[in-house]
Amino acid sequence: MPLLITLIMVCSLSLSTSSCGKNNELGTTQENANNTNGNTTNPAGSKMKITIGTAVFTATLSNNSTGNAFKTRLPITLNMTELNSNEKYVDFQTALPSNAANPGTIQPGDILLYGSNTIVLFYKTFSTSYRYTSIARIDNPSSLAAALGNGSITVKFELE
Repeated sequence: MPLLITLIMVCSLSLSTSSCGKNNELGTTQENANNTNGNTTNPAGSKMKITIGTAVFTATLSNNSTGNAFKTRLPITLNMTELNSNEKYVDFQTALPSNAANPGTIQPGDILLYGSNTIVLFYKTFSTSYRYTSIARIDNPSSLAAALGNGSITVKFELE
């Protein structure tokens, strides 16, 4: 009888320990599932170097899942097309995570995601009704428009 009680106690203890582990895993999984913006993997202030011809700019990557996903693709050189005399864009073949919102006003140096696969580099200020997800922001875009010029351009993005 004491052996039977001991076995029951060992089994009970074992089951309670394993269920605590499962609850902990479920809690972690749920926490990660709720953390869709990815802030934990992209330290605030991650820097990127952008080269356009001989001009070099520094940008701060957005602290979200889109900035993180873009960061994993660096270094990358993109042939960007002119659009509306205020932006350069390129379509990726594979989508990036998005959480679009209307920024109201676009600023020079905004690097945004339109939809889930269009990277847009803006070089003029204007109001918009479109929705974008932030990828990065050029720290000092004062000579960005001159560097981009008219027409299509090759832009290199790399970690600083």
